[in-house]
Amino acid sequence: MAPANNPAHNAAPLRVRNLTRRFGANTVLDGLDLDLAPGSFTALLGRSGSGKSTLLRTLAELDPVPKGARLDLPRPVAVAFQEPRLLPWKTVWQNVALGLPGREARSRAEAALEEVGLSHRVEAWPATLSGGEAQRTALARALVRSPRLLLLDEPFAALDALTRIRMHALVLELWRHHGPTTLIVTHDVDEAVLLADRVLVLENGRIAEDVAVELPRPRRHADPGFAALRRQLLGALGVALEEAA
Repeated sequence: MAPANNPAHNAAPLRVRNLTRRFGANTVLDGLDLDLAPGSFTALLGRSGSGKSTLLRTLAELDPVPKGARLDLPRPVAVAFQEPRLLPWKTVWQNVALGLPGREARSRAEAALEEVGLSHRVEAWPATLSGGEAQRTALARALVRSPRLLLLDEPFAALDALTRIRMHALVLELWRHHGPTTLIVTHDVDEAVLLADRVLVLENGRIAEDVAVELPRPRRHADPGFAALRRQLLGALGVALEEAA
């Protein structure tokens, strides 16, 4: 379900058709088809090596589109990775403004930093940032480009539990405000259910499970239906219930 007053409602949907990606004899993506509605928030789960990051890199246009595949993407596209990838010789605002044209680059960067709660760190150096501050800087760098498609590649995996909770709330707030079509790649089933309205499980190079999350927001682990969704997704990932207990 897209957020109310979502500016992306009139944007084009994301469509992927017949996406195959091979590395030598290993087929990572096998004729994959994918549709994401404008303004939707989707999580992508899968075992290690299932092709999650390969798919995201293709959607981010970091890898070429293979012959025979078709991608229709809402643009512009922005991506935030597990590592913030900040340039240590540039200040926080300069990292956010990287690649922005024109004289308004700094003001746009400062506005994005204010949105993620870092207006007090505009002139800071990356080495002085906490892990959460670095990830918020990476989010600001993505958002400053007003993306229609926001791709998140395990952006909270290296954060402590309390910082992750705060980052979850921030990402949802930014998604509701800006309305980009959002796809988050994660290994964390609980994170997928807490954040997304649709969870996909990638297996053998294709979408093996497509689960709607209809729990009201804000979500908590104790919500009715949360445990059942968690069990369903863990089962799709091949995790026995006793292992997940």
